[in-house]
Amino acid sequence: MKKITIKDIATEAQVSISTVSFVINNKGEKMGISPAVIKKVQGVAEKLNYRPSMIATSLRTGKTRSIGLIVEDISNQFFADLARVIEDEAKSIDYRVFYCSTGGDDERSEELMHSLLQANVDGFIITPTQNLEEKIDLLLKLKKPVVLIDRYFPGQRVSHVVMDNYEAANTATNFLINKGCKNIAVVNSSSGMVQMKLREDGYRDALKEKGIYDESLVLHMEYRSNEETRIAAVVSFFEKNTNIDAVLFLTNYLGLAGLLAFKKMGIKIPEDISVISFDDHDSFKLHTPSITVIAQPIEDIAVKSIQLLMSQMADMEKYEIEKSLKKGKLIIRESV
Repeated sequence: MKKITIKDIATEAQVSISTVSFVINNKGEKMGISPAVIKKVQGVAEKLNYRPSMIATSLRTGKTRSIGLIVEDISNQFFADLARVIEDEAKSIDYRVFYCSTGGDDERSEELMHSLLQANVDGFIITPTQNLEEKIDLLLKLKKPVVLIDRYFPGQRVSHVVMDNYEAANTATNFLINKGCKNIAVVNSSSGMVQMKLREDGYRDALKEKGIYDESLVLHMEYRSNEETRIAAVVSFFEKNTNIDAVLFLTNYLGLAGLLAFKKMGIKIPEDISVISFDDHDSFKLHTPSITVIAQPIEDIAVKSIQLLMSQMADMEKYEIEKSLKKGKLIIRESV
C-alpha cells in the first residue's frame, strides 16, 4: 500500500503543500488560513488515512510521542500485567511504549537507559535496580521526565507510584494471627530494595505487637538465585523449623518456589501450613488449594504513573514531585 504524503493531500484538496503542512501541524489559524480550508484539508487527511512520519515529527518538535518503560522482569506476571495497562493508557493518548527488561542487573539497566536516551523517548517509567540511583539522578539533571514504579530510593527527589507495602504486609500478617497462627515465617529476598524492607517491617511489627515475633523464622533468599536454589533453600529452612504454621512470601516468584518446595516435602496446605504470597499469579488461582495473595493495584499504579509523566512532559519547570501510595488488596482464597 502506497504511503500517503502531504503532497497527496494537497492534490486531493486542491491547495498548496505548504497549506497542508500548516494545517497538519496545527498552525493553520496562526498562518491566516480560513476555517473552511482548514476543515477541508483535515477532512481529506482523514479520508486518505494520513499518518504523519514519526521521524519528521521528532525532527520538527523534538518529541517522539514515546515512553521508555524499564521493568525488572517482563516474564514475571506482575510486570507483564503492569506493562500491558501502561501501554493501554499510553495508547489512549497516542503514545508508544518501548519495553525493556533488566533482569535485576544494574549494568543492563544503565545500558537500557542510554539506549532510550539515544532513541529520544519523551519520558521514562522505571522500576529501578538496587544501584540505579545515580543514573536516575542523571536523567533528572538532563530534565528528562521520570516516574518510578513499584520501588524508589527514599532520599531521591523523584515522583513515584507504589503500593503501600508496609500496610499490605501488616494486614496479611494480622490476618494469619487472627486465624490462630502463632509461628509465622516470612520469606524475603536479599535485594535490600525499599519495597522488600517495608514488607518485612510490616510483618515484623504485626508480630511484635502481639509479642510473638521470632527472628529465627525469617528467611532471606539470595536475590539472583535460580528457582532450583530457591526451592532447596525453602526445603532446608522448613526442615529446620518444623513448628512453623504459616508463611508469608514477599514476592510471587518466592511464593511459587515455596509451593514447589512444599510439594516436594509432602507438606499439605492449609492443613500443615497456611500460605499467603505477595503479587497475584495465574498459578496461585489454579493451585489446589488456591493461594491467598496480596494483589497490587496494577491499574491504579499504571494510570497514575502515566498521569504523573504527562504532567512533567507538559511543563517540567512547574511540575511538583508527587509520591503516591496505593492500597493493596488481600484476596482470600483456600490456603489459610
